[in-house]
Amino acid sequence: MRIAVIGHVEHITLGRVAAVPGPGEIAHLSHLHLFPGGGGGLAFSQLVRSDAEVHLFTALGDDEAAAFVAARLARRPGAFIHAARRTAPQTRDVVMIPPGGDRAIIVLGDPLHPLATDPLPWDLLATCDAVYYTAQDPAVLRLARAARLLIATARRKQAIDQSGVRPDIVVGSALDPREAWPLAAYTLHPDALILTEGAAGGSITTAAGIERFIAPVVSSSNGGAYGAGDSFAGALVYYLAKGLAFRHACERAGHHGAAVLGDLDPTRMQLTLPGGP
Repeated sequence: MRIAVIGHVEHITLGRVAAVPGPGEIAHLSHLHLFPGGGGGLAFSQLVRSDAEVHLFTALGDDEAAAFVAARLARRPGAFIHAARRTAPQTRDVVMIPPGGDRAIIVLGDPLHPLATDPLPWDLLATCDAVYYTAQDPAVLRLARAARLLIATARRKQAIDQSGVRPDIVVGSALDPREAWPLAAYTLHPDALILTEGAAGGSITTAAGIERFIAPVVSSSNGGAYGAGDSFAGALVYYLAKGLAFRHACERAGHHGAAVLGDLDPTRMQLTLPGGP
């Protein structure tokens, strides 16, 4: 099976804080972790823990943070990196995890996304069993439509509507106002709109109606919430590409989202998908 992820990867500095600082306050990060993150990076990290051939289409900057990200991405067995180069610093995120595990994020610079005009092997998308789109260029989404299955993040609704392309599935969080769009809000309705609701599970909206799915019981929440949604999305892409029904795919993917709550670094806790290393 061949799967592609299209989107941004960011240099993450994550740590604990006693509290998210208010105006005039200073927060000290402790228990630091550095890793490639972002919507594209974490979904890719989850997918390479499978028996699939996984391709990442992204853009990288020209500084030491970009070199770190590129080197860490290249470590993954069965992973293929297709990166356009930008004469710009790599986007960095500072992620603060206060008591309780929810995360606050400061993004340094604009996320670097691949463009349809970048000299990347876009023809490869037509050979993919599934593509997960979390980029910004509507023209890239049109290229991705050549795949057998096209899944897009709800956070890119503007690009979805502008592309004139109908994704098969849109996935997002009902708890995030940037993603909690109803099915009727999309210019071209996907076959399914999947919205997660944390510990409450989530919903699957299709032309036939709304179906609920349950979330797994979390055995450990010693880490933070960063990466849970992206890990769920990556696993969901895999299970849908394997042909699982929507509810079964969501419930299996839920275990992958919940697993990262057990550690601060989500890339260390992502569960192996079938056939993965």
